[in-house]
Amino acid sequence: MNRALLVIDVQNEYFTGKLPVSYPSGSLDKILRVMNTAHEKNIPVIVVRHTQPQEDTPIFKKGTPEWELHPDVAQFPYNLLIEKSLPGSFTGTELEAWLRDKGIDTVVISGYMTQMCCDTTARQAAHLGFSVEFLSDATGTLAFQNNGGAATDEELHRAILVAQDGFISKIVSSSQWVENLG
Repeated sequence: MNRALLVIDVQNEYFTGKLPVSYPSGSLDKILRVMNTAHEKNIPVIVVRHTQPQEDTPIFKKGTPEWELHPDVAQFPYNLLIEKSLPGSFTGTELEAWLRDKGIDTVVISGYMTQMCCDTTARQAAHLGFSVEFLSDATGTLAFQNNGGAATDEELHRAILVAQDGFISKIVSSSQWVENLG
């Protein structure tokens, strides 16, 4: 199994911006731990950064402090930076070609938000023939209320993990993932 760790949208928007991630607690620490482990085990680390394409966007506006990678992630060594403007990390990016060129057959999902960019990227990966490991505590979200209803951060996160484990991903905690690497 040739893996690559995807660190999706760990940007300041989720810490000091309009979308503060609240569940699960400690997700950033878990993300940093798996980044460190991947680096130690020579597993490529791919950092993904989201940019909203609209000029007047209130979130993820290119060049703003909230758009920047979280400082702890930005200082960490990574193999590739992917810039995206839609929820899926494969859409309109070089990700698939890069993975195939490196002989990667498994992607490991970490980052934000569980139900949006992490879920979409995992589904895209599975549809493209990659195996997917979805880190249950190194992904995260916040509570939402919109025209579709309301969900707590925990409900939303848990529902996506349950859906992912059906046919798309292997759900594993960050500590289990590290332990499985030996």
